[in-house]
Amino acid sequence: MQLILIGYRGTGKTTVARRVAELLERTCLDADVEVERRAGKSIKQIFDDDGEQVFRELEVQVIADLVQHGHAVLSLGGGAVMREETRHAIAPGIVVWLTARPETVQARMTEDTKTSQQRPNLTTSGGLAEITSLLSQRAPLYRACADFTVETDRKSAEQVAQEIVCLVK
Repeated sequence: MQLILIGYRGTGKTTVARRVAELLERTCLDADVEVERRAGKSIKQIFDDDGEQVFRELEVQVIADLVQHGHAVLSLGGGAVMREETRHAIAPGIVVWLTARPETVQARMTEDTKTSQQRPNLTTSGGLAEITSLLSQRAPLYRACADFTVETDRKSAEQVAQEIVCLVK
């Protein structure tokens, strides 16, 4: 069965997914990486050139393809659960929601220069206000999809990965 990590950006999905895949001896798949590969440009460029709707449509297609890979560990983009098609596609898997306080997310995003270069702001406010607003909108969807919830504040990626492995074994 597939293991799927969901949560807001900056909660550690990509890093943790890689480590969980190593520990479970599975393939690691990242929906955002595959979206960028198929589009031939960064997510920020997709948003700038084509708009969020085009990005979300491509994201749905990518996730529908990736969930067919069997026993993989799959990391989804932070907004993937906003689409009903995605929620339906991931339902058969074991879904783990990675959480973090908005301040932690903001600090992680600030430390990661790749985030600002390759990921767009999703509201005009940006920063902590955007994080807080989007988290409150998405939390009910994350919660509804999740089989397990793992808090990532003040934990290393290794600690989070070990916790997930213990939950799913």
